[in-house]
Amino acid sequence: MANSSNLNWLSDLNVFSVNRLPAHSDHRYYTTMEEAKNASAMSMRHELNGYWKFNYSINPANRPENFFDNDFDITKWENITVPGHIQFQGYGNPQYVNTMYPWDGHKELRPPEVRMDYNPVGSYVKYFTLPNMMKNKPVYISFQGVESAFFVWLNGELVGYSEDSFTPSEFDLTPFIKEGENKLAVEVYQYSTGSWLEDQDFWRLSGIFRDVYLYTIPEVHINNVFIRTELDDSFTKGKLTADIKFQIFQTANAGKIEGELYDRKGRLVASVDSLLEEGKGSLDIIAEGLELWSAENPYLYTLFIKVFNQAGQLVEVVPQKVGFRRFEIVDKVMQLNGKRIVFKGVNRHEFNCRSGRAVTKEDMLWDIKTLKQNNINAVRTSHYPNQSLWYELCDEYGVYVIDEMNLESHGSWQKMGKVEPSWNIPGNKPEWQNIVLDRAVSMLERDKNHPSILIWSCGNESYAGEVILNVSKYFKAADPSRLVHYEGVFHNRNYNDTSDMESRMYAKPADIEKYLLENPEKPYISCEYMHAMGNSLGGMKKYTNLEDKYPMYQGGFIWDYIDQSIMKKDRYGKEFLAYGGDFEDRPTDYGFCTNGIVYANRKLSPKMQEVKFLYQNLKLVPDQNGVTISNQNLFNDNSDYILEYALNLEGQELYRNKAEVNVSPLSDGRAEFNWPENITLSPGEYSIQVSYKLKENKIWADKGYEIAFGQYVFEVEALEEATLPEGEIEVVHGDVNIGVHGRDFSIMFSRQMASLTSINYSGKELISYPPMPLFWRATTDNDRGFLQGYDSGVWLAASLARKCVEVEVTEEKGSATIGFTYKFSINSDIKAKILYAVYADGSIRVKSVYKGAENLPQIPTFALSFKVPAEYNQLEWYAMGPEENYVDRKNGARLGVFKNTVTDNLSDYIMPQESGNRTGVRRVNLTDKKGKGIRISSVSQPLKCNFSPYTAMELENAQHLYELPNVHYTVVTVAGKQMGVGGDDSWGAPVHDEYLIPADDDMEFEFMIHRL
Repeated sequence: MANSSNLNWLSDLNVFSVNRLPAHSDHRYYTTMEEAKNASAMSMRHELNGYWKFNYSINPANRPENFFDNDFDITKWENITVPGHIQFQGYGNPQYVNTMYPWDGHKELRPPEVRMDYNPVGSYVKYFTLPNMMKNKPVYISFQGVESAFFVWLNGELVGYSEDSFTPSEFDLTPFIKEGENKLAVEVYQYSTGSWLEDQDFWRLSGIFRDVYLYTIPEVHINNVFIRTELDDSFTKGKLTADIKFQIFQTANAGKIEGELYDRKGRLVASVDSLLEEGKGSLDIIAEGLELWSAENPYLYTLFIKVFNQAGQLVEVVPQKVGFRRFEIVDKVMQLNGKRIVFKGVNRHEFNCRSGRAVTKEDMLWDIKTLKQNNINAVRTSHYPNQSLWYELCDEYGVYVIDEMNLESHGSWQKMGKVEPSWNIPGNKPEWQNIVLDRAVSMLERDKNHPSILIWSCGNESYAGEVILNVSKYFKAADPSRLVHYEGVFHNRNYNDTSDMESRMYAKPADIEKYLLENPEKPYISCEYMHAMGNSLGGMKKYTNLEDKYPMYQGGFIWDYIDQSIMKKDRYGKEFLAYGGDFEDRPTDYGFCTNGIVYANRKLSPKMQEVKFLYQNLKLVPDQNGVTISNQNLFNDNSDYILEYALNLEGQELYRNKAEVNVSPLSDGRAEFNWPENITLSPGEYSIQVSYKLKENKIWADKGYEIAFGQYVFEVEALEEATLPEGEIEVVHGDVNIGVHGRDFSIMFSRQMASLTSINYSGKELISYPPMPLFWRATTDNDRGFLQGYDSGVWLAASLARKCVEVEVTEEKGSATIGFTYKFSINSDIKAKILYAVYADGSIRVKSVYKGAENLPQIPTFALSFKVPAEYNQLEWYAMGPEENYVDRKNGARLGVFKNTVTDNLSDYIMPQESGNRTGVRRVNLTDKKGKGIRISSVSQPLKCNFSPYTAMELENAQHLYELPNVHYTVVTVAGKQMGVGGDDSWGAPVHDEYLIPADDDMEFEFMIHRL
């Protein structure tokens, strides 16, 4: 075999691994029981992470071809960090595309052709000296993730080649190792045949982005272990089988193996031994009284497999976490340990805004704790196998996993949203079978011992055909203990047997319900739903409502968990989160990478409030006397939590207490409130808020953390109606202006401006720009997706320009009302009338009236908007909160008093858009830091309010947050109605009808402005 890299391999379907070792389980191994029990760092492993010498070439023709030679001078090369992407370290640019291939429009290619004029090459060199403990032993190297193809040399000799970016590639270095310094050279290509199979919706990157390490083995070594658990029908007695393959070197002779199973407290449950034969062995352990593994109670036993040589010496110990569980379909319903399961899931990319897919342990710990804290019980590894540590954490913390193989060929069959599989791969093309199946084998062999993995997935959005069907058959034959998922059969029912479940993407609730009502053969999951792009997730309750209605509806996985945006600096050196196109990457799909319920900087987005509530397993429905508790856990009662309840008047707490009631899993219970006898309910609005909080610390949250809540709101009416303020006012009729003056205030209206132009309290002016009718909101990502601008753009025009056709003034004792009636060019029949009633204490009652007309598109919002000076930026709400909420995304909000600032009220969606709204606004104080300002309060019905540093039009015109102007004003928007934000998808799905505002409705709303 020649030493130089063979560029033909990059486009040869038959060459995807050369000298690569067979895939195996990801177990750890040690030389003593003490090391194994302490889970110490592996003494037989040597990390090669850190600085490597590096050269970047734009294509293969410009690469340093013989850089692997021992005498090749690399002293002037730069350093690069491993693990890490090339494009995150100053070389080339990241590129974001969704379905299209990254070379689309640059080269006319068809699989398996590879672009060579632009195919970035990373040449890596690492010098190392073999650790003493590896001398005179076999030495191997493991690359945990390299994108997308690479060659390896040691000391000038070609070691091997591999494709598949997301599973380990390992090679035997033993024949090439020498005493002293060794030169390891790696040549990484961004594009290869494998790139046709890696068309995921993500940033296109390359490099050695996961760990690299050397390892050796003892004289008798467990190379591969497959641990399977079986349960009897009582789910208390189980059998553990460990099938083991051994690797023996030198003259060592295998002796025997022993297996010891310990429970969580370190108590021995059972032990067994077995002789080794022909490099294989097995252990069978029977155990009774078992604790079962589930996301609710992720109980893990530890199996220690001890290996002895023929002389009876202990040479290796493998500690393996074991979860006893049974996952199966019974009567067309997926069951875990005999109970119907509901996946309350998310799709998760491995991503960090500063390092891309090179994520750290700290990233993963933050992610998994956040999942648990927000009632998310399942993850789909979209769309590739993750780092091994992620599955260990899912085992330990309790998260159900769909483990998805590294396959997506979206751009080969779906163009501009249309299904056109004329050159789809892998399809029915047998020449693609081996390269695709290799990816399935690599995933299953590595991950098979993780109890958190319930389902193998054959990849994503690659249409359907014999090749993927054969992958499914492999999964089922190799591992009957799990089910197999593949959504693509939806597009070609000839291959329905590929998937054990009906899985669809972005099916509407009505479509799901239709499927479930037609006596289907398979249970249903939404492998992707609720496309959480920007201000989204509206209408999620329509999906979660199906969980209790249809046993065969078994949940779904939100798209997706974290925004894929990258930290970048603008031209002035200030950091911002960038999306596709910001790196001069073309083609690109721009901001379509920002679909997370978590921002890319790992800050929760307001959408998580809704997710946490709708994914609750403990449902709390209070009334005035007590709370009904529905425990939807499959296995756990609620004894880990304390029930707290509080009585609030107008958002202020009057009384708080605790209660305990044990509710069994899948049962309902009731707790009565113990109110003090001396509580008297004076007139006002009350809320009873009930929550479950942790009694003790958990690994994912501290004692006192709230996991579930519910509320009940009621009102005690006053016996007497409120009276108008007493006092005198003076109305001054000028030629242009109308002034209403009273003690220490002056309110001005202008016929010329056709609006209120001044609110002056104690010499302080509060109006920077007059109130005007507003029918437009800054379009959200979803609005843009269903062409809100095209369909409803007339309301943008109506918001920008109007004609005042009437000004009226009515004077009464102690008050004056000034009204302005507007007409609009978009339709001569619609009218808006704003009435301002000024009272003797300086308060203003504002009434907005709209007369509708037919044959007009839906209205984005029915509101009034004005500007006040920017120093009025302190907010105190009595409303639904604390996070922003909308008419179709308010289930997770609670009524209370919340504080924030105007700047903080603007959500951090990557592309500026409508954000910061609150529904159910009873009152909100807008003040400066000294507490001076105004209060806006509802009159008859709660309001929708937004306070922003920017107008809807300023937000509309900006593509990034940094493009927004400096803050000069606080923009106040008070609305009677605003349409929902939607979220079924972001490329055409409209907001559901009940959350729209028909233009032919007659509407009105009222609010008060008071001085503070």
